[in-house]
Amino acid sequence: MSSRTLDAAASVDVAAGPAHRGRLGLGQGTALYVASVLGTGILVLPGLAAEAAGPASIVAVAAVLLLSIPLAGTFAALASRFPDAGGVASYVRRALGATAARMTGYWFFFGVCVGAPVVAILGGEYVVAVLGVDRAAVPVIALAVYVPPYLANWFGVRVAGWVQFALTGLLFAVVIGVVAATFPAVEPSNFTPFLPNGWEGVGTAISLFVWAFAGWEVGTHIAGEFRDPRRTIPIATAIAIVIVGVGYLALQVVTVGVLGERAGDGQVPLVDLVATTVPGIGPVLVAIVAAIVTVGVLNAYLPAFGKLGAALGRDGDLPRFFAKGAEDGAVPRRALVLTGTLMAVYFGFALVLELDLAPFILIHTSNMVAIYAVGMLAATLLLRRWSVGWWLAVVATVLSAGLLVLAWQNLYVPLALAAASVVVTVVRRARARRGPVAGR
Repeated sequence: MSSRTLDAAASVDVAAGPAHRGRLGLGQGTALYVASVLGTGILVLPGLAAEAAGPASIVAVAAVLLLSIPLAGTFAALASRFPDAGGVASYVRRALGATAARMTGYWFFFGVCVGAPVVAILGGEYVVAVLGVDRAAVPVIALAVYVPPYLANWFGVRVAGWVQFALTGLLFAVVIGVVAATFPAVEPSNFTPFLPNGWEGVGTAISLFVWAFAGWEVGTHIAGEFRDPRRTIPIATAIAIVIVGVGYLALQVVTVGVLGERAGDGQVPLVDLVATTVPGIGPVLVAIVAAIVTVGVLNAYLPAFGKLGAALGRDGDLPRFFAKGAEDGAVPRRALVLTGTLMAVYFGFALVLELDLAPFILIHTSNMVAIYAVGMLAATLLLRRWSVGWWLAVVATVLSAGLLVLAWQNLYVPLALAAASVVVTVVRRARARRGPVAGR
């Protein structure tokens, strides 16, 4: 695509296109962003980050929060100016071509999907905490957590969006309750030494917390559903950044301040926190809410990957066999089978690693960072040069490149998927060259 074409695309204004008929206002849009970003990360990341970096994990949370500002701002600029259901992949295709867009699709489908066992195992961990049974039951319960959302999506049953928002709101209410109940028990001595594992530990904690702050790209997929995307999306994004950032920072402070060196020992840090100050019913309520929310997250997870797999099949990036169900309103059962198979394989690896979630979170986040880096680069080409959105994209591109450096040990998965997308391009071009000859 020529630079002139890109400049023309960048100058398109939403008002110049068809009138939007969306119904999402500021309140609903803010709830959507909070629901997309605030998820299962709060169930495990405070403990894992504290284990990696000690009290300096608070710095890691603050760093990822600061990164979120230009990142979320860039996505808001893209969504408000170019409403397109294709989201990041559509921007990458427009700015960088089909191979880069295919990479993005592979990173989502094969790489981000690594996070599915993490969600299921978290559900199992919290159910075990409620029941008080041996931790050996976690894998069985985790598999059971998979079943309701998988069956629901197989038969095309969807939980209403407002239910997903309500579940996330309930989880956020738990965070507020946990912070309020445990803050009086914070011990200043638990914040020393501040850097027990050096800055390398902070880097690991930052890589982990990318999981927590992933989701800002959600507005790019549903921008057309907003009543006034040009105005509402940036405001909703800004409010959500404040809400999510304050929530994660407060939770990290009390996790370190109350649990100290024990912060990374348990599998259910929220329950451990509440148990220190509000024993009895508090841990049970937290665990029940957490288990319910993990089922809700998987219910949102599965249809997204099913549709993505079908779309990849439709576009020839996966075998055409998987394309069935890509059309609106159809159930992508073949792609759901592929998604379920991938999840089963990843779950098997989790069992081999004795349910150690950190490697899976790091692989998941390395793919997300790769997606964000390419998406931000595309934004610098699409947004009007020297505009506020363009400057945010430039800053986000540099910061995303820094995250790639931090994640270098876990980049083998996105690099392998990028290589696979290049191979597909080479094979397609070779077939295209042979086609006319074979037809003579």
